[in-house]
Amino acid sequence: MGLFDSHAHYDDPRFGGDLDEVVALISSESEICPCGVETVVNIGCDVPTSRLCLELADKYPLFYAAVGIHPQDAHTFNENSIAELKEMLEHPKAVAIGEIGLDYKYENAPRQVQKDVFRRLMELARETGYPVCIHDRDAHGDVFDIIREFPDVKGVMHSFSSSPEMAKQYVRMGWYISFSGTVTFKNAAVVPEAAKAVPLDRLLVETDAPYLAPVPYRGKRNKSCYAYATCARLAELHGVSTEEMVQITRENALRFFKMLQK
Repeated sequence: MGLFDSHAHYDDPRFGGDLDEVVALISSESEICPCGVETVVNIGCDVPTSRLCLELADKYPLFYAAVGIHPQDAHTFNENSIAELKEMLEHPKAVAIGEIGLDYKYENAPRQVQKDVFRRLMELARETGYPVCIHDRDAHGDVFDIIREFPDVKGVMHSFSSSPEMAKQYVRMGWYISFSGTVTFKNAAVVPEAAKAVPLDRLLVETDAPYLAPVPYRGKRNKSCYAYATCARLAELHGVSTEEMVQITRENALRFFKMLQK
């Protein structure tokens, strides 16, 4: 039972030269990840990268895909975007809509444009029944308010960075919380506290590869086998073994992405 990396970007150009070798590495048992990586969900950031994530899912058996428009790319949204995303969701390895949300740190698109696109994509999730993967950077209040407008949509807060109290609110709403390598960073003190506040049955683990590599790999190009170190930290916070945390987060991800039915 291998590790499930719930959020990665192997479509990123940083993997352009050696992706075959990286996939072979992460799929194998190693000192870095004794259980190996069994499943990865690659997350689209706009229409072209969403299509590329589906192409990667066709090529590599362990890859699945989410399709969506990142808030930093909200300015690329046009009248054809929804139709194109709906068509992509018909792919048998499409498992979610994402990543979507708000980003007030890097405002490549005006905040109102981000909000409008976010709502349109939440409407798509409500219409299609797919879960959503949420990007929230420095926009906690507005993200929460928009999510509450769609009580029938369920999702995961990707690379969670808000407070334990906010994590508990999302859990009460039936949502999942995903943690990346930031839970291992010494300068991210609130993140471990939030992780402790999330029940075991709502935890997911991710890399956000090639970004946010956990300690002791911080600064390196992230890849899915490094998520074992993140699982180890989550296991420490919850008082279980790393192997148990790998299994718990894998089962949670399969349930969240509805992959038990695929």
